[in-house]
Amino acid sequence: MKLQSLLAMLIASLVHGFTFAETEQLPTITVTASPLTESPTINSTDVEIKTLQLLRSATSDTASLLKNIPGVSIYGAGGVSSLPSIHGLADDRLRIKVDGMDLISACGNHMNAPLSYIDPSNVSRATVFAGITPVSVGGDSIGGTVLVESARPEFAEAGQELHKGELGVFFRSNGNAYGGNLTATAASDKLSLTYTGSSTQADNYKAGDDFKTAGLAAAGREWLDGDEVGSTYYKSTNQSLALAVREDKHLVELKLGVQDIPYQGWPNQRMDMTGNDSTQANLRYEGQHDWGILEARAYREQTRHTMQFGDDKLYWYGANNGSIPDGQPCTPSGGMNGCAAGMPMDTDGDNTGAIVKMEFSLSAHDLMRLGGEIQQYRLDDWWDPSGKGMSPDTFWNIYNGERDRLALFAELETQWNSQWLTEFGVRGEQVNMNTGEVQGYNTTSAQYATESATFNAADRQKSDNNIDLTALSRFTPDATRTIEFGYARKTRSPNLYERYTWSTGGMVMSMNNTAGDGNGYVGNLNLKPEIANTVSATFDWHDAKKKGWQLKATPYVTYVTDYIDAARCSSANSNCGAANQTATDAFVYLQYVNQSALLYGLDISGHMQLVEGASYGELTVTGMLSYVRGENRTTGDNLYNIMPLNAKFAIVQRLGVWSNTLEAELVDSKSHVSEVRNEVQTAGYGLFHLRSSYEWKRVRLDIGIENLLDRFYNHPLGGAYLGQGKTMSGTAVAWGTPVPGMGRSLYAGVNIKF
Repeated sequence: MKLQSLLAMLIASLVHGFTFAETEQLPTITVTASPLTESPTINSTDVEIKTLQLLRSATSDTASLLKNIPGVSIYGAGGVSSLPSIHGLADDRLRIKVDGMDLISACGNHMNAPLSYIDPSNVSRATVFAGITPVSVGGDSIGGTVLVESARPEFAEAGQELHKGELGVFFRSNGNAYGGNLTATAASDKLSLTYTGSSTQADNYKAGDDFKTAGLAAAGREWLDGDEVGSTYYKSTNQSLALAVREDKHLVELKLGVQDIPYQGWPNQRMDMTGNDSTQANLRYEGQHDWGILEARAYREQTRHTMQFGDDKLYWYGANNGSIPDGQPCTPSGGMNGCAAGMPMDTDGDNTGAIVKMEFSLSAHDLMRLGGEIQQYRLDDWWDPSGKGMSPDTFWNIYNGERDRLALFAELETQWNSQWLTEFGVRGEQVNMNTGEVQGYNTTSAQYATESATFNAADRQKSDNNIDLTALSRFTPDATRTIEFGYARKTRSPNLYERYTWSTGGMVMSMNNTAGDGNGYVGNLNLKPEIANTVSATFDWHDAKKKGWQLKATPYVTYVTDYIDAARCSSANSNCGAANQTATDAFVYLQYVNQSALLYGLDISGHMQLVEGASYGELTVTGMLSYVRGENRTTGDNLYNIMPLNAKFAIVQRLGVWSNTLEAELVDSKSHVSEVRNEVQTAGYGLFHLRSSYEWKRVRLDIGIENLLDRFYNHPLGGAYLGQGKTMSGTAVAWGTPVPGMGRSLYAGVNIKF
C-alpha cells in the first residue's frame, strides 16, 4: 500500500473521532483541558514548572531548559539551537517531539534543530526518557526521547467567558540579549482561541577572558575583541494561533505556527544561518470513549532554510582572497577564475506525519496501548553558483531526498499488585529512503563528474525493517524505596545526510558537518541502521512523603552494533590522501561508517530539606552528578563529544513569594577525545550562578547572574571555534581552539498576567 493511502487512512481515523459519542458529561468547572492520556511515567523525568519559570529569563535556548536533568548535557550550536545529549547520544539519535510533532532538521549542519521551533517562554511541560523509551513514546532513535509541550487550551466555566493573557520582557547583559513574549486567550466553556508570540535577539557574547588576538573578524568585516566569540549573534521570532473545541470528553485542537529567523551565527560551523522560515499545522483529537481513550494527530511542517557567510566570516573569495584594504569587493567574473560572492546554500524540507494511539483496559490490572505512526519527509539541498570554481551550474547536495517511516506498536502495562508494575512493548518500523540524481558545480572538474556519475549509477533506494523491544519494571517494596529497571532494543536508520552526501571535494565535505568539529564529511550509501541494546536501573530512596529528602542512582550500559561513526576517507582525491590519514593537529576529512560502540555511566541526584518554617524561610540543598564513557569497540577510539564527569550543587531558599538559588557547576577536564576527528581536549572548571525570583499575584520578577565570577572556560561540548575569518579554507582557520563558554551575564525578566 502506498504511503499516501496509509496517510489518508490515518487522517480518516482522526476525522472519524470528531463524531462525538454519547458519554458521561465532563465537570463544568474545569478551566484547563487536562491531558486525557498521560505519558508512561516509568523511566521518565519531568522538568519542574518552577525550574522552567526560573530559567526562561536566563536563556533563549529551549534545549538548555533540560540541563538540570541527570544524564542530560547540551551540545553547543547557535544561540537558540543547541542540541540535548542523553547519556552520550544526541541529535538524530534522540526522538524529540514538540507538541507531539516529530520535527526534522532540514540542514547539512543541523542548524534548525527541533527544539529551536519553540521559545522557552512557551514551554509548559518537558519530559525526558533517558535510554529506555517505551515504544508508545517514539521510535527511530536509540538514546532516549524528549517531549516538549506548550500550554494546553483553557476554557471558561459553564455559561461564562474567559479573557486572559501574559506579557513578558527580559534583558541579559552579555551579548545585549533582549526580547519579549505575549500570550492572549479568549474562551467560552466549549471554544478556546489562543495567540502566542515571542521574539529574541542578541549580539556576540563575551568569554571570561581573551582567547584569541583582537582584530578584524575577516577582510572587510568588523573588529572583534580578544574575548568576543564571533558568530554567536541571533534573532528569532515564533508565533502560533491555537483553536480548540471541547465537547463532553472530547477535545479537538488546531494549532498553526510560523517561525522567522533572519540570522543566527554559528561559532562551530563554517557557515551561518541567514534565514529560516517555517510554517507548521498541527491538528489533534483526544477523546474518552466507552472502550477507552483515543488520540490522533496529523501535522505538516514546511521549512525554507538558507546559509551564507555572516558578518564575522569572509564573504568575497578570489585571487586577492577578499583582502582589499578598503574592504570593497572584487568584481566577480564567474567561471573558474575571478571572485566568488560567498557560498549560498539552500534547503527546502517538507515533513508530513500522522499518529493514532488508543489505550484501553484488558482487565482491572492490565492496560493496553496500540498505535500507528506514519511520516513522509522530502528534502532538497542545493547550492547556487557564486563564481570562481563554484559555477556555472547549481550544485545539488541532495536532490529530491525521501525518508518515509511507517510504524506499528503494542504496549502492555500490568499492575500486578501494590509493589510490582511492568511494561512490555514491541514496535515494528519500516524506513524507506531514496534520492534523485545529483550534479556538481560544473563538468570541468573531473572529480565532480566522476563522483556524481558513480553516485547516480548506484542503487540509491534503501529500505530498513526495524524492530524495537522494551521491558520495564517498577518495584516499590515500601514507602521509602523504589526500584525501576529494564532492557531496551532500539533501532535508528541513517538520516539523509549520512547516506546520501556524495562529493569528496574538500569544500563540499566541510559544509556537510553536523558535529561542529570543523572536519569534513561524506555520506555512505551502504550504511546499516544502528541497533542499541540498553540495560539500566534506577534506585530511589526517599522519605515517605518524597519532600524532605531523596537520593537517586542510575547505572546504565548501552552496546550499539552498526554505530554510525567516522573514518578517515581514503581515495585518490588529495583531500583523502596519505596526509589526511596521519594528521593529528589539523582538520581532517571523514566518511560515515558502521562500527560498534559501548557507552556506560552513572547518574546520581538528590535533595534534602535543611530548614523548614524558620524566619528566614525554607532551605533545601540539591545535587546532581553524571558520568558517561563512550568507546568505539571496533577501533578502540573514544566516541566524539562525550561530556566528562560533572556535578551541580545548589542551595535554594524560599521565603513566601521570594526564591533564591546559589548554584555551583563543576566539570572535570575532558581527556578522552576522539582521535579520528582530532577532537581537542578541554580543561576542568567551576562556575557559580545566582538566581532570584519574586512573584506577586499577577507579576513575576526574575533576576540573576550567570557565571558569577566571570570564569573563563571552554565548554567540553562546544565544538571547534570557526566563528570568524576565512572559514571556507580549512587551513586558514586555526585548528585547536575550542568554543569558549559565556562570561559573566546579568539578567532580569518581568512577566505580567492580565
